[in-house]
Amino acid sequence: MLKLYTLANCDTCRRAVKWLRTHDISFEEHAIRDTPPTTGELRTMLAAQGGEVRKLFNTSGRDYREMKLGGKLPGLTPSAVIALLAGNGNLVKRPFAVGPGVALVGFDEGVWAKALG
Repeated sequence: MLKLYTLANCDTCRRAVKWLRTHDISFEEHAIRDTPPTTGELRTMLAAQGGEVRKLFNTSGRDYREMKLGGKLPGLTPSAVIALLAGNGNLVKRPFAVGPGVALVGFDEGVWAKALG
């Protein structure tokens, strides 16, 4: 089953949910702030993003800016990045969709159609 991590007031998340429902794709929705992705899911996503840690972060979010992560990311190990994201759902780019053979972060209709179609 596809797990979809979303934020209720996120327009991009709402578009992703609507797209999934329109295409009759079953998913299990999780509130990303309350239950961030697991370390295993984050590792899967990191691998799917070619190891580019920045792609997993909500770089426009308040927590990201307040923690000044833009300058710190290059010096963090993948393990440190995973621990940071698993401990703070506000830092994770959303929507975050993971399931058997699927690892998608952010919503791009074309990319999602190719991966889930």
